[in-house]
Amino acid sequence: MSDRPVIEIKDLKVYFYVKAGTVKAVDGVNLTLDPGVKMGLVGESGSGKSTMALALMRMVRPPATIEGQMFLDGVDLLTLKEEEMRRVRLSEIAMIPQGAMNSLNPVMRIRDQILDGLQDHGVRMSRADADKRITELLEIVELPKKVLRMYPHELSGGMKQRVCVAIAISMRPKVLIADEPTSALDVVIQRQVMETITRLVNTLKLSMILIGHDMGLMAQSVDRIAVMYPGKLMELGDTRDMFAEPLHPYTQALINSLPVLGKRGVFNGIPGIPPSVINPGPGCPFYDRCPKVIEGLCVKKMPPFREIKPRRFVACHLYEGVN
Repeated sequence: MSDRPVIEIKDLKVYFYVKAGTVKAVDGVNLTLDPGVKMGLVGESGSGKSTMALALMRMVRPPATIEGQMFLDGVDLLTLKEEEMRRVRLSEIAMIPQGAMNSLNPVMRIRDQILDGLQDHGVRMSRADADKRITELLEIVELPKKVLRMYPHELSGGMKQRVCVAIAISMRPKVLIADEPTSALDVVIQRQVMETITRLVNTLKLSMILIGHDMGLMAQSVDRIAVMYPGKLMELGDTRDMFAEPLHPYTQALINSLPVLGKRGVFNGIPGIPPSVINPGPGCPFYDRCPKVIEGLCVKKMPPFREIKPRRFVACHLYEGVN
């Protein structure tokens, strides 16, 4: 296995230029993903998680602009022509969308929807071979062969999500992005779908970026966690280390918000709401909700995102001077 990161993001900025000002959805993010690693990208709604995923897929459109560098196995995706990028999608980097209900074509059979992506990337097979390959994909995601002839409306939410997983892995990509893949499912189906995704990632030796809000889900599913807060990366570290010793006050608040067995009915929310990403100020975006704010500093200056321990990165003034 290569020592080179499969994904390397350098100073990524995704800005939307609108009448009200500049929406800095992703603002100067640096991140690497090693081969075979499962990384969680976590934060509240509006943190820029899905925007960063769409940027990696080169699927953001005007009035958005993308600046910086996004390397996939050493190739800067921003330098590729649109046709080259279209061929990279699905074959090298694929995405499980947030809403399976809206991502499948309602008037196409499941067989044809899976086959469509393969044919678009130049895969040519006889009908018998196509049916065999699609059946194998359905079996991998634990769906019966009869689904091949069905339409999306004939499937449950969990089955539709499994079809999306089958499409995403159909060409064995290097990187799988799962954008809140269980958000519209009940808790039992959520667990089953996540177990299927995790098993496939491990079996196929893929790298994965799992996007979500739930730190509990991240604890069970990923090797490393990146914590985002409107447009900024706040903390990055191995999952076990982050839960044992969360460094950033926002990470601490996210973990403390998890329900605890034995404390029935007790919930610890985070006071306040995330700030607007339209023309944000120069300081830390978490300063007005932070219980450890340093008056006169946090509001004026965004702390650098830096490594303060081996494989532990944080953007917080509390750790300035810490090596």
